[in-house]
Amino acid sequence: MKKSDFTPFHFNGAALKFIDQTLLPLEEKYIETDRYEIIAEAIEKLEIRGAPAIGVCAAYALALSLKNSGTQSVFETAYARLKRTRPTAVNLFWALETMRAGYMPGAEDNFQRLSKIAVSIHEKEIYNCAQISLHGSKLITKPSNSLTHCNTGELAVAGMGTALGVIKQAYDDGNIIHVYADETRPLYQGSRLTAYELAKAGIPFSVQIDSAAAVLIAAGKVDFVITGADRIAANGDSANKIGTFNLSVLCKAYNIPFYIAAPTTTIDRKTGSGKEIVIEERKPEELSFHKDTPIFPAEYPVFNPAFDVTPAENITAIITEEGVFRYPYDFK
Repeated sequence: MKKSDFTPFHFNGAALKFIDQTLLPLEEKYIETDRYEIIAEAIEKLEIRGAPAIGVCAAYALALSLKNSGTQSVFETAYARLKRTRPTAVNLFWALETMRAGYMPGAEDNFQRLSKIAVSIHEKEIYNCAQISLHGSKLITKPSNSLTHCNTGELAVAGMGTALGVIKQAYDDGNIIHVYADETRPLYQGSRLTAYELAKAGIPFSVQIDSAAAVLIAAGKVDFVITGADRIAANGDSANKIGTFNLSVLCKAYNIPFYIAAPTTTIDRKTGSGKEIVIEERKPEELSFHKDTPIFPAEYPVFNPAFDVTPAENITAIITEEGVFRYPYDFK
């Protein structure tokens, strides 16, 4: 497999450098900053996105809040600001709580201490992705065509990817023939980001509109579907990019595997089921505009949820760094 020649984000000990994902694949622009406010805005604007990546970058941002002023009030302000950037991805809250536990009021070395904790979170996610890829690839035992939704590769995580990492490893093993990448409306994370990563990895792929998945699956052109998750409830119900639930229903109807690949940091053991997961609703302009061009009148009502919830019984297996889990799930 051809190695990717980009790094989505990097912490040099004094600043965070990250690629602006909203400009991909047409422009590779990096932003370097030591201001947590800029990183918070980047997460909200989806310049940084993907549940594990959000958690890692939020951890670096919280550490950077202490770079020039180590007061507790600055730390608490930064913590609160970062916490409200995205409500659904549980990795964000896990990372922030891990960082908060390492903060020592009045200590002079809080910036250095929290920077080390953020690096350890980053390294853990890289390890998680490698293990997820190995566990998941063992489920792909023959040359297969895969379909995936949204983006779950290097851009979304810290390492080779979750669902896309499984695909990459299975491709190296000789068991991926072709990947169908949903465009993933309305922000095109599939056609802009997943296709970008597949092209860099040298893996054969096609981009299709989200609603073409049914045609492909009904025609027998898809052997399995694999996606990531932004939050997994204790019973296995999983929130992921809007459109994921549809795919799970199709897989169930046509009796093909539907897999979710995510680190255990995505499992929210305090949330009993998907009914308790808060679903983020995005701005109407994401639907009513294409870049700066209006598509329909601004006064039209818009329903724009960022995620949906796939019931646990629709999920063939949940792949984590700890291994492969099957229904019924009990992550309590």
